[in-house]
Amino acid sequence: MTEPAPSSAREQALDQLARAAYRLSAADSRLRGRATRTVGALSLTHARALRVLADQGPLTISQLAAGTETTGAAATQLVNGLVAAGYVTRERPPEDKRSVLVSLTETGRRRHEERQTALATALQGALAHHGVAELAAASDVLGRLADIYDEL
Repeated sequence: MTEPAPSSAREQALDQLARAAYRLSAADSRLRGRATRTVGALSLTHARALRVLADQGPLTISQLAAGTETTGAAATQLVNGLVAAGYVTRERPPEDKRSVLVSLTETGRRRHEERQTALATALQGALAHHGVAELAAASDVLGRLADIYDEL
């Protein structure tokens, strides 16, 4: 059974937005796939973890989970992959033998900086024709889409 076509211009625009969001999700899945097969490739989740660590410094697993908006178990798996790639280290602080601190290595910091530079260059090029107000509106829309997905 096919869905009826949206009738108003607003419905059409919202339908296009929903389709673009699905495309973004699919692109993220492809990126995650490349990250598991290609040395040095970073998924968005890995890149987000490196950014949080670069911005905030060493964090416990639970703090990293909160910073990357994921669960503790998922953050542990994330850290396992980042340790294997040489991007982070895990250490037990002497004052608390139950927690683990995750820190960026120099290799991880360089990889984060490379990724941020590549992302900034790609955004500048691909979105050069959009003004500041349009970019702010896009950021708002993406944030609201994230909220919607959390509610679904």
